[in-house]
Amino acid sequence: MGERSDSRLAAMRTDELNIDVVLVQRLVAGQFPRWAGLGVEAVDSGGTSNAMYRLGADLVVRLPRRAGAEGDVAKEHRWLPWLAPRLPVAVPVPLGQGLPAGNYPFRWSVYRWLDGATPDVGHLVAPGLLAEDLAGFIDALHRVDPAGGPDSYRSEHLAVRDTVTREAIEELRGVVDADAARAVWETALRAPVWAGPPVWIHADLQPGNVLVDRGRLGAVIDFGCLGLGDPAVDLIVAWYVLPGDVREAFRAAVAADDASWARGRGWALSIALVELRYYRDTNPVMAGHARRVIREVLDGRER
Repeated sequence: MGERSDSRLAAMRTDELNIDVVLVQRLVAGQFPRWAGLGVEAVDSGGTSNAMYRLGADLVVRLPRRAGAEGDVAKEHRWLPWLAPRLPVAVPVPLGQGLPAGNYPFRWSVYRWLDGATPDVGHLVAPGLLAEDLAGFIDALHRVDPAGGPDSYRSEHLAVRDTVTREAIEELRGVVDADAARAVWETALRAPVWAGPPVWIHADLQPGNVLVDRGRLGAVIDFGCLGLGDPAVDLIVAWYVLPGDVREAFRAAVAADDASWARGRGWALSIALVELRYYRDTNPVMAGHARRVIREVLDGRER
């Protein structure tokens, strides 16, 4: 689920808490004494909402960095154990929920550590097989009974993102091809909206949330955006993870029609633009992914 790094994870927002090994050790010892003797090491992650700490060889502690991420804890504890047996690859299943304590004000989680590595996008071992695996995961997730599920963090119609996307395009003019980005965005907005019922979506299928093993999909992690929405949102993985030469095979495997594909492209572009605008000076990993996605979307745009 990542690589080990320094004891304190760098802040990216002004409202983030200071989280370090000492805090994690204190929280674990106070609430889960059976794990108190296990070593704690920071996990190097490009994630923006949670800090991750390896706990011994088999566990990981996940702590919200800021107030806006705490609500994901209850959602993941409620839904991930139910979704896990219905999906074709491993997903995080919580083993314990921690409570606020001392100077740490949020609920937090302990999960089983999932083996695997985030994909080296651009140097995939077996991109065609990974495309098949991702399509299988998405198809299975979208078929799960949606009854009672919460709205996804990205459950809005694409048009709701129009203002923030256009603002990002203008702010990044000179960094990206603003005119081409605007043309792709306007094409996406013209696509028919999703007319079916909302389905379960992961809604954040980026490289940091996918684990591969010998080129194949081994696990999907970070379900903070999980909920019900337009299935096209999960098509962002076609630009975030997959190379262009397998993108059409992936599209065929998920049976995405023209409207869904256009919305998926729009979602990928919008998310990447907003990420680059926000993180280009604070999170080089996220900014690098965003730049590549924008380039992939614009290079492959329909003319």
